[in-house]
Amino acid sequence: MLKRAILLLAAFAALFICVRLTDVRALDAAPAVAQSIPDTLGLDTKAKAAVVLDAATGRVLFAKNANARLPMASTTKIMSTLLTLEQDGQDEWFTVDPDAIRVEGSSMGLRVGDRVTLSALAYGMMLPSGNDAANAAAVRIAGSKEAFARMMNERAAELGMEDSHFVTPSGLDDNAHYSSAYDMALLTREALSNPRFAEICSQKSAKVCFGNPPADRWFSNHNRLLKLYPDAAGVKTGFTDAAGRCLVSYAQRGGVRLIVVTLNCPDDWNEHIKLYEHYFGALTQTAPGEMIPAADLPVTGGTQTYAAVTFEEPEPVALLPGERLDVTVTAEPFLYAPVQAGDVVGHALFSVGGQPVADVTLTAADDVAAVKGKTPLFTRLFGG
Repeated sequence: MLKRAILLLAAFAALFICVRLTDVRALDAAPAVAQSIPDTLGLDTKAKAAVVLDAATGRVLFAKNANARLPMASTTKIMSTLLTLEQDGQDEWFTVDPDAIRVEGSSMGLRVGDRVTLSALAYGMMLPSGNDAANAAAVRIAGSKEAFARMMNERAAELGMEDSHFVTPSGLDDNAHYSSAYDMALLTREALSNPRFAEICSQKSAKVCFGNPPADRWFSNHNRLLKLYPDAAGVKTGFTDAAGRCLVSYAQRGGVRLIVVTLNCPDDWNEHIKLYEHYFGALTQTAPGEMIPAADLPVTGGTQTYAAVTFEEPEPVALLPGERLDVTVTAEPFLYAPVQAGDVVGHALFSVGGQPVADVTLTAADDVAAVKGKTPLFTRLFGG
């Protein structure tokens, strides 16, 4: 009896602890982590730096000078808009700071004495690329542009943007204001998880109310890719003399969601379309779940001898030709009663080429009550 029990435990331990599989399946997104990214061979772009990122997993599909620190112009407003949309009181009216709106470059048309909302400023940043909108939001939220820049840098650190430093809310040139193509892709992935941000940046035009007195105005989006490319759904343009043409875009087709970033690219519209067409044509999606072993965990001291394991079905992963999805499953060799449905019993970590793409939590599917007065199996076997 003792020998049989030990063999049973060993079998489950072998099944669940550090299971390594190489079948090609797909699972949910995992947070991207800062990394040094080599250039992709066999495909080039006119951009000084570029990245194609799988928005579902955070996986880098294409890279050129991905970690190079470069000015990013008004794509900066992705960060400014995200922070703005995360504030309370989106529809509260206030009068813009007169000094904040005295700024060169593109504008949403704010004037001294105008009344506006944070929501309107978000549109003003993302569609007409208003430098006045970015500064007005910064002063309203943080009290000054400098204090807002500190907020931007704190958020960048949280996201793992190791090659970024923000100085201006608008993206106007400053020697200490820079980012990288990879960092901007990380930022955009985070921003697109905000439903309001995703909605705003996808609009070709929008009616926005502000002024003194407030009145409706129509904004057109500077992002021409929304009209040029049917699958495009955002995000932000940028240009300064130092930065050149910068573009961060997002597109989705057949469940595949991609983010493309180019910094200092003279032909950005066409380069983005070229990269999208290449990767949408090459990627295939695979169904999740089948790589996780379908087995129950033994329960000691319970009214049932086994507990079913379950997990949330995550979204697919897109794979390039020749790629495979690997999984390492770790789980408890057995459980102690009582077990409650939802108790975490393990994890399934998925990766492609060593790059993590998903961490799926395994949980108990049902309750298992403890048997009163029954000595747990572990205690009977090993004492204690």
